[in-house]
This record gives sequence, C-alpha cells and structure tokens, in this order.
Amino acid sequence: MTRKFSTYDLAQISLLACLIIITGMFKIPTGIPGSEFQLSAPIAVAIAAVFGFKRYFLAGIIASLILFLLGIHSILNVEIALIFRLTVGLLIVLFGTSIPVLVLAGPIGTTIARFGLAYTLGTPFLPLLAVAIPGMVITAVSVYPITKMLHTINKKVAGNHHVKSVL
Repeated sequence: MTRKFSTYDLAQISLLACLIIITGMFKIPTGIPGSEFQLSAPIAVAIAAVFGFKRYFLAGIIASLILFLLGIHSILNVEIALIFRLTVGLLIVLFGTSIPVLVLAGPIGTTIARFGLAYTLGTPFLPLLAVAIPGMVITAVSVYPITKMLHTINKKVAGNHHVKSVL
C-alpha cells in the first residue's frame, strides 16, 4: 500500500528544501582559507532528527536539484551533499536522535563525503578533511540548539493542518 502525501506534507518538504538552500548560501569564514562553514550542515542534521529521514532526504534532493539546475552547484557539490545526507540520515535512523548521535552525525557525514570527493577527484583525503575540520566543530556545537528550535517550531505547528492527500 502506497502512502499518499498530503498538501501539508508537500508544503513542509518544500519549505525544508528552501531552508537547506538558504542556509547553504551563507558562508561563514573560519579563519582558514577554503574552510568556510555553511549553516546548512547543522540545519540538515536537525531536519533529519525532527522531521524524519524521508522528509529530510526528499527535501535534500529537491534542494540539490534546484541548486544544480540554477547553476549554483556543480555535480561535485551534489555528490558531496548526497553522501552527507545519506550518511547523516542513516546514522539517525540506526542510532536515534540522542545528543551524542546528533553531535557526531554531521562530522561523520562530512568525513564520509570528503572520502567520496577524494575518490572522485583522485586526490588525497587528508587535505580535503583538514579544511573541513573547523566547520565540523561548528556543526557539532550548534546542532543541538538548532534541533531544539526546530522541534519546538514543529510541535507548535503540528496538529494545525487538516487537509486531504493529493498524491
């Protein structure tokens, strides 16, 4: 039996995709050239924890597709994002949403994504990982407060939708 998506589900997934896109546009310098931090990493982990793997992954695919079609992301950006999303999502599905899992999911996702990038480019892994470390630390530190915030927002909004399935 196929589960239908309601208009609420479709709107929510679309808004989550927009949140990923917009927060990914903000690049915060970390002091190390080439290692700017994107707020979309802890936001993505928080989305997976609060809204579940299916919504998180669909929103991520939509975000990557939009950014790719607009020419903002290359196929390498999409590869990194999809590896990160799969890793984070699977960690949360397998181990739950406890604080240690949330704190480690982003850095582990980044590490695995850097392995994928190193393989694709045929370059050494360690330099790719080294420039990502500041962002991994910021992600680990900021993910829990962001998750709490999204959970609070979701709880306030949940139950206020009464629409029929459209698909």
